[in-house]
Amino acid sequence: MDIKSKRTKLIKTEAKRLGFLSCGISKAEFLEEEAPRLEQWLNNNMHGEMGYMENHFDKRLDPTKLVEGSKSVISLLLNYFPEKTQIKNTFKVSKYAYGQDYHHVIKSKLRLLQEFISEEIGEVDGRAFVDSAPVLDKAWAAKSGLGWMGKHSNLLTQQVGSFYFIAELIVDLELEYDSPVTDHCGTCTACIDACPTEAIVEPYVVDGSKCISYFTIELKNEIPTSVQGQFDDWIFGCDVCQDVCPWNKFSKPHREPLFDPHPDLLSITKKDWEEITEDVFKRVFQKSAVKRTKFSGLKRNIEFLKK
Repeated sequence: MDIKSKRTKLIKTEAKRLGFLSCGISKAEFLEEEAPRLEQWLNNNMHGEMGYMENHFDKRLDPTKLVEGSKSVISLLLNYFPEKTQIKNTFKVSKYAYGQDYHHVIKSKLRLLQEFISEEIGEVDGRAFVDSAPVLDKAWAAKSGLGWMGKHSNLLTQQVGSFYFIAELIVDLELEYDSPVTDHCGTCTACIDACPTEAIVEPYVVDGSKCISYFTIELKNEIPTSVQGQFDDWIFGCDVCQDVCPWNKFSKPHREPLFDPHPDLLSITKKDWEEITEDVFKRVFQKSAVKRTKFSGLKRNIEFLKK
């Protein structure tokens, strides 16, 4: 086994030990095939008011501009599929926000992986990324063979589904690179047919400005009345396109205690949501990603659904 293979095996074994679902590696280079896609998406204003998507166009496509001298992009998946979900006929929160904020949970795991690499391989320069920098997570994960881009534009993995987070370590270390896998969506259009706001405008293209997640999390102004009655009771994020995907019948509950929901979350009724106080909000969502909307944002979303 040569040095590259040995190092690659070491990193993948440690990633597994740290609880990551899988680990794939690709060469840090310009994402040629993504450039026209991203440009067209931005030109069509599919990012809505997410102005930050227009920033750092080159960095999004070229990891060597993010981490000087980088050679490899290590992509990692972390399962968040919950064992139990909310009660029926209530206002809904996306499953990824049930537990503690994933940014913190994953960042600490990535730090441990970085420390391991330094101890076992030597001083390696690199940066960890969790959905908080101009990195095209899904494109890198697909390039690293961890899955294919589904028609709902989420990464999908055979026998696993899509209920996982994606993170990266971009490092100046040459490793063995994985190959992309083939697309297994076939003729299925379940996600396109089920999207309440018709945000999946064509296979593999999601108009972010029409997505329920955008309206309930990213949009800071009033939600337009044109989408009244289309939210299917979602008040933070939306899982519809994932819930209906046939591949998600393979989803297995995560084993990360920090992703377990606050005991009260699963039993909150519609009436409870409508009467939620700031104290309850702080108690239930103290460490959750739901804090991003703030209490006022969540109240806005609930009020919008009551109309």
